[in-house]
Amino acid sequence: MIKVLIADDHALIRKGLKQLLDDTDDMRVIGEAENGMQAIRMVEETAYDVVLLDISMPDKHGVDVLKQLRANRPQLPVLMLSMHPEEQYALRSMKAGAAGYLNKQSAPLQLVTAIRQVASGKKYISTELAEQLANGLSQGYQELLHQTLSNREYQTLCLMASGKKLSEMAEIMSLSPKTVSVYRSRLLEKMKLKNNAEAIHYAISNHLIE
Repeated sequence: MIKVLIADDHALIRKGLKQLLDDTDDMRVIGEAENGMQAIRMVEETAYDVVLLDISMPDKHGVDVLKQLRANRPQLPVLMLSMHPEEQYALRSMKAGAAGYLNKQSAPLQLVTAIRQVASGKKYISTELAEQLANGLSQGYQELLHQTLSNREYQTLCLMASGKKLSEMAEIMSLSPKTVSVYRSRLLEKMKLKNNAEAIHYAISNHLIE
């Protein structure tokens, strides 16, 4: 029996995932976390076979939670879930140690397959992500500017490029507008960009948004 922890701040999504997995013969959801710190505590207290982790957590970015889980339980497979397209966070998640990355709009059978695969010790890579990895190898490794950003800075960049206002970004990230402004200033400085317009142009040119 594959014991699963679901970490997602949306109760309806947790409920839907739990129903799907509990209806699967070889899986049981034995834990639910509504934020990143709770997920970290629960993994320290209980033995799980797989963690389903939402990348957009309110208190701590999902990739940062992933890194902490990997530090505490290196053998525990973590499958990242996100509403974002794969080009935004998939490679970043895999580099941080995720066992796989799956869009929340994926078919239920695909999720079940992914859980079984990572529980067996393998990586789960979708066709789309495999193409990205192959393209990266064929072009040779060259660190792009956005790959130097912290997870919060990168999230700020993607939200800016999606047309979100400062107040909207602050609400989505569960941060104060002042803190988001700091992340904005840092990312512009790191990427040597002059303003939001240049940041948005960069994000579009590098396919960081749909």
